[in-house]
Amino acid sequence: MDIMQSAGISFKAVPYTKENGFHPPNSAYFDRAGLTAKTHVFAVMSNPQNPTGQTRYGQELKEFIELAEQSKNGCLLDEAYEMYHDPQVSGIQYVKDINNSNIFLAGAATKGLQCPGIRIGWVVASKKNIETLQNFSSFGMGGVSHPSQLYCVKLLEPDRVKQARAAIQKHYSFQRERYGKAFEKMGLKLYTGTGGFYHWMELPEGLTCDELNERLFKRGAAILRGMDADMSRPHAMQKHLDPEYRSPYITFFRFSFGPLPPESFEDDIKIMSEVLQEYKQEKGVA
Repeated sequence: MDIMQSAGISFKAVPYTKENGFHPPNSAYFDRAGLTAKTHVFAVMSNPQNPTGQTRYGQELKEFIELAEQSKNGCLLDEAYEMYHDPQVSGIQYVKDINNSNIFLAGAATKGLQCPGIRIGWVVASKKNIETLQNFSSFGMGGVSHPSQLYCVKLLEPDRVKQARAAIQKHYSFQRERYGKAFEKMGLKLYTGTGGFYHWMELPEGLTCDELNERLFKRGAAILRGMDADMSRPHAMQKHLDPEYRSPYITFFRFSFGPLPPESFEDDIKIMSEVLQEYKQEKGVA
């Protein structure tokens, strides 16, 4: 967004709201209302999505790719969390002619291959677009160390990837389900999708994510505030500096179960339950 703003490129954030279940329709990404036939529309989306885990797959993902392949359209589909969905999901299976499209599919060793430190990612796109990116990277980016590249090649060996896919899908589906059930029992409203390793939740009336964090800090815990996931926030600072402004995500938060070992589950739920119960008792909330 900083690059587009600096380059004078017109853009807008697609609203992810409680009203649309944090899952806007495909058409919202390729809305041509008020645009001329010459205007190019390029959609940027993570799938599964961070922070909600909302995921497009099957017919819905197929339709998204079909829209992206249309003339004057394109997309960057960030698929870092593809292995976390059951079944695993990638838009590449629906691309009809990638060499005559402006479709970019990105992945990374960080999530699926469980190796964030080597800083390796990849992009699948048309030959022309890859060559353009390659020319840019030769002077615009520092590149990645050769040892990291060799390490990633080993990680990408078919047998290892097959093993990783099965293990990641099984483990995180298990974690997502049991944390979700526990949070619902606490009275939290879940808007979580079927991918990723996050739960996206709404707090009881009157409790903000800032206050929740203040209470969690005392127990050595924390969550990501909903406002920190607001894509509009960094580019509308004047509005957000207004003391009267209230973020639409102020009562939402992201809980990450990704780095948590299975054996920490009981303690994690105990901390969250106690914090919420204390709040309810103080406020006289049922």
